[in-house]
Amino acid sequence: MTEHRLSLALGSGALSLPPSGRICLHGANAEAGLHRLDDVAPERLLAIQGFRPEHDALARQGLEVTTNLPEPESCAAVLVQAPRARARAHQMLAEAWEMVAPGGLILLDGQKTDGIEGLQKDLRKRLDLEGVFSKAHGKLVWFNRGEGAPLADWSAPDIRSPEGFETRAGVFSAEAVDPGSALLLKHLPPLKGRVADLGAGWGYLARGILQSPDVTHLDLVEADRSALDCARANIDDPRSQFLWEDATEMAPPAELYHTIVTNPPFHVGRAAQPALGAAFITRAARLLRPSGVLWLVANRHLPYEAPLAAAFGRVETVTTESGYKVMQASKPRRSR
Repeated sequence: MTEHRLSLALGSGALSLPPSGRICLHGANAEAGLHRLDDVAPERLLAIQGFRPEHDALARQGLEVTTNLPEPESCAAVLVQAPRARARAHQMLAEAWEMVAPGGLILLDGQKTDGIEGLQKDLRKRLDLEGVFSKAHGKLVWFNRGEGAPLADWSAPDIRSPEGFETRAGVFSAEAVDPGSALLLKHLPPLKGRVADLGAGWGYLARGILQSPDVTHLDLVEADRSALDCARANIDDPRSQFLWEDATEMAPPAELYHTIVTNPPFHVGRAAQPALGAAFITRAARLLRPSGVLWLVANRHLPYEAPLAAAFGRVETVTTESGYKVMQASKPRRSR
């Protein structure tokens, strides 16, 4: 909806973009279609996206995409696509303030279901908004960078969990260990050989897996660059390798894995997408050697039994506790 709201606001004359200079799209997603903006040369656009599937989709649209923030005061305008996590949205707005040149334009777009109205109120407490455009169950708000640093305290520091893990606002289970992952680690036997953690997050399962001296290699596969950076900070073990990849598209390595461990995601935005977890299962079967084993934890209601049976010759439910289930699958069917 972002492109639609932005185009309508521009067409109505309520909003105008700077005629020159770089326009940064912070947290842009490919569905927004921002590469089609009228009267904006594609070479002026820079998308900042650390989620690998979106990053690659934006690149396929012809946009320049980066995972790094540009130099301070190097942008004429910054459009922030509001994420669901409020603390992360605050942080992105503070980053936008730093990126844009003095007097430059900062825009925030989001759906009501993602908290755009609350973010609008937060901004109004700190600065004057230049405009608001409402359409399609969402809002586009904008303001110019003025003097001072009214959003400086929104640059959230890294989070340190009670267990000593470093996480960041916006990553999955940032405030505490996910109960499903804790249950899976509780039932994992000591592993050995080559292991992969698909959807490794900030490294909780990986640290537990590496307690076994018989693990010779562990690949942490994670699509969220921010979460993977946290995992690097949390794990200092020469047996580990950090792969910024979409686990559902991962190519089989030269040496297949003895074991794969996963707590797969099952949401895209607010919508539940069990097919995402099923894609993890299908891909795991391709990445395992014939004698390999998959260990998986999931919410008990998720319908993973059918994709597990299709991808593996043997499936066992190890335990069901506190709304979760831990499953073990072996004899992978590596159909192409």
